[in-house]
Amino acid sequence: MKLLTSIRPDRATRRPAASSDDSLGRGMDVALTLLVFLGLGALIDRWLGIFPVFTIALMLFAAIGSFIRMKYVYDAAMERHEAERMARHHTPRAVAPATGTTTTGGAE
Repeated sequence: MKLLTSIRPDRATRRPAASSDDSLGRGMDVALTLLVFLGLGALIDRWLGIFPVFTIALMLFAAIGSFIRMKYVYDAAMERHEAERMARHHTPRAVAPATGTTTTGGAE
């Protein structure tokens, strides 16, 4: 990798696009989880001789579990973003006594 960064050093410091936000990783996580549970269900069904029972049950279990997990992760991220937005929006403002102008409460 050192060879590639020495040719184009700006690529090593560039941040990923803000819109990607780890969506590819989440999608791969869901797909691989479903694939693993599909395989486990098929193996258990083949071992017991009852084909679609465990395959369907474990796929439904994995799908429902993945979507519930995504919902909780999404809700936590939205609460964090909302708290950050409220913190930025509600910064304390002080009124300068002589001029009547407002200033932010942060360091200047």
